[in-house]
Amino acid sequence: MLAEDSTVQMSAATREVLKRARRMIPPMLEKFHKGQLGRVAVIGGSEDYTGAPYFSAMASARLGCDMSHIICTPAAGAVIKTYSPNLMVHPLMRQSSPSQMDTGTPDTDPGHISAKIIEMLPRFHVLVVGPGLGRDSLMQDTVARVVHAARGRDMPIVLDADALQIVQKNPGLIKGYVGAILTPNVVEFGRLWDGLKLEDPGNIGDTGRVEALAKALGGVTIIQKGANDFISNGTTTLTDDLEGGRKRSGGQGDTLTGTVATFLGWRKAYMDRLWDVGDDPLAAEELVGLAAFGGSAITRECSRLAFLKKGRSLQASDLTEEIHNAFMTLFGEADEDVASRL
Repeated sequence: MLAEDSTVQMSAATREVLKRARRMIPPMLEKFHKGQLGRVAVIGGSEDYTGAPYFSAMASARLGCDMSHIICTPAAGAVIKTYSPNLMVHPLMRQSSPSQMDTGTPDTDPGHISAKIIEMLPRFHVLVVGPGLGRDSLMQDTVARVVHAARGRDMPIVLDADALQIVQKNPGLIKGYVGAILTPNVVEFGRLWDGLKLEDPGNIGDTGRVEALAKALGGVTIIQKGANDFISNGTTTLTDDLEGGRKRSGGQGDTLTGTVATFLGWRKAYMDRLWDVGDDPLAAEELVGLAAFGGSAITRECSRLAFLKKGRSLQASDLTEEIHNAFMTLFGEADEDVASRL
């Protein structure tokens, strides 16, 4: 059953959604082998932005995915490798203005650069696109090609930060793709809304706006971050009202993308029936929303726990350290659920 903690305040609706999300969390069974419970790749990381992809990939790893990769520029890769030996770093991206870390003749062909990344897609279950990407035109053109290829493989994609600018300019890239999750903040949400030329009658409220944007994008799932997180695919809308910390640190959105990605990796394991999921399995489409909600809940609980310890000095790395504690508080371990059915 859902872990009980009197210090965690949540509505009855949030508690019920968490109970459903818990069903997709794999137990720790001896029969599993490396890679079955989630292989996540974060695409981003430019010369000036190395923290964001690290925080995203590390969040996915700390929550429990088996393998976390970062695909970035050589300049970013050299730095990120010093952060942690637990992440696999692939310096395949290129910027229009090469760094001194780049060797040989600069590659400025997005088709050629993206081809190397697309070749790797069969190794992954989920893509996170955007952390530390920047607005370099070569980086964004390359990513657009990779997203198109991932969609063709029916691979779940989480888009955030500067990847949302790509969606703003070319909504058709992800329009109608139910495997896409967008995680805009208030400003990014407004840009997407304006880019799609949507009208606000003024009385639909936050849930109405997120539903309208999700519908306009053909059923993608949107996590509108804020005082509450509103999650919608245009048909079903969930509200995560868990209390977060009172400081909004840079990098919290990267924790969100990584945790959502791990839930999406678990979604694949659940759909592959790698363990006994019971007689009434959750539908594939509902699992996308539950993955979004699960990542949102973990991130907000991380923020709450970290703020209790650090207060106004809270930084993104403090959230990373609280991921397992947040998971145990909200979900506990899943093993007993499976054991009861054996």
